[in-house]
Amino acid sequence: MIMEMDSIAGALAIGLVIGLSGALAPGPTLVATIRGALAEGWTAGPKVAAGHAVLEVMVFLAVVAGLGVAAGSVGPAVALVGGAALIVFGAMTIRESRTAVLEADPGETAGNPYVAGAITSAANPYFWIWWLTVGAGLLIDGLAGGLAVAVAFILGHWAADFGWFGLVAAATAGGRRVMSVRQYRLVLGACGLFLVLFGASYLWKAFF
Repeated sequence: MIMEMDSIAGALAIGLVIGLSGALAPGPTLVATIRGALAEGWTAGPKVAAGHAVLEVMVFLAVVAGLGVAAGSVGPAVALVGGAALIVFGAMTIRESRTAVLEADPGETAGNPYVAGAITSAANPYFWIWWLTVGAGLLIDGLAGGLAVAVAFILGHWAADFGWFGLVAAATAGGRRVMSVRQYRLVLGACGLFLVLFGASYLWKAFF
C-alpha cells in the first residue's frame, strides 16, 4: 500500500494528498474563492474553506456516530465501493487536468465567502458522492485504528483545503497566478494518478 491509514502520520498524509486532489479540481468552490479574492482580498480563501468545512464536520460526525458502528459488518463492501470510487475519481481528475484552468469571471459578484463556501459545496453533487463513497470509506478505515487516526485524516484534508484556497486567494488578490496553466494541469494530473494508485492499493489490501 502506498501509505497506511493505521497511524496518525499516515492518516494525515493521506488526508492531505487526497484533500488536495479535491481542492485543486476546477469547480464552484474554487471559483467562489477567486471571486471572493477579487472582491475582498486574500481573506476570502480561508473563509470559503471554512464554509466548506462546516458541511464536512457534519459528515464526519455522522460517520463517527452512525456508519462507524457498522464498520465491522460492512467492511468489505465499504472497501469495494471506496476503492472503486477512488479509481473513478482519479480517472476523472486526470481527464479534467487536460483542459483545467484557474480563472473566474471577475464581473460576477462574490457574496459572503463563508456562505459561498457552504452553498457551492452543498450544491455540488461531486461533494456528496465523494463523501458517501471515498470519504466515508476512508473515515471508517481510519476509525478502525482509533478516533485519533480518523481525526488526523480529516485534519489533513482540511489542511489541503485551507492551504490551497488560501494560496489561490492570496495570489488572485495580488494580481498574480499561483502557477502557470501547464503547471496546474500537471499537478492536477499527478493528484489524479495518486487517486487511481491509492484506490487500487486500497482494494488490494482489503481483499488480498
